[in-house]
Amino acid sequence: MKGSSWKGGSNSYDYSFKILLIGDSGVGKSTLLLSFISNSVHDLTPTIGVDFKVKMLNVEDKKLKLTIWDTAGQERFGILTSSYYRGAHGIILVYDVTRRESFLNLSDVWAREVELYSTNPECIKFLVGNKVDRDSDREVSREEGIALAWELKCSFFECSAKTRENIHQCFIELVRQILEAPALLEKGSVAGKQQILKQKQEYQEHHNSGCCS
Repeated sequence: MKGSSWKGGSNSYDYSFKILLIGDSGVGKSTLLLSFISNSVHDLTPTIGVDFKVKMLNVEDKKLKLTIWDTAGQERFGILTSSYYRGAHGIILVYDVTRRESFLNLSDVWAREVELYSTNPECIKFLVGNKVDRDSDREVSREEGIALAWELKCSFFECSAKTRENIHQCFIELVRQILEAPALLEKGSVAGKQQILKQKQEYQEHHNSGCCS
């Protein structure tokens, strides 16, 4: 199955999907997102707040709008809330293959948050080990990643945001699995577009009034 970028008008799409990137600070979530969105990883600095990126794609003859949410440093303050997870069609749990702690925290912290806050039982989850370009510094084996993905009932990818290895393939496979879930398709249809926009506005308003804005 192939996917390609598409530059249609903002309202001329078949489905709108909300995708989250979660995991410890510093594992490369923002870099993964930037690599997928713009094919560039230059001049990326840590930020505080939640970042929203939009990617238009053609996948399986469907025009798709992906709204991809990046925690952008908020996870360091433990203030991710249910509004971040609400309505997500896909969740990518990211760890750094050179930092074992970030791998252990996926099952100890992040998977529990997903279970607690995710409102779509059919939500598609991917486990991604980032920074495979630094294989000599690896602390988490591929086999361990596969085992955890099996435990969490996730698909598994190893990627490099720096070299863009497997980045596009990961997102396209995630979208393909969402397209195969009838309940998620219904929630990503035209009727769900305004709901996603409303969630973005609510989340931004909430954190603009917070202590870390």
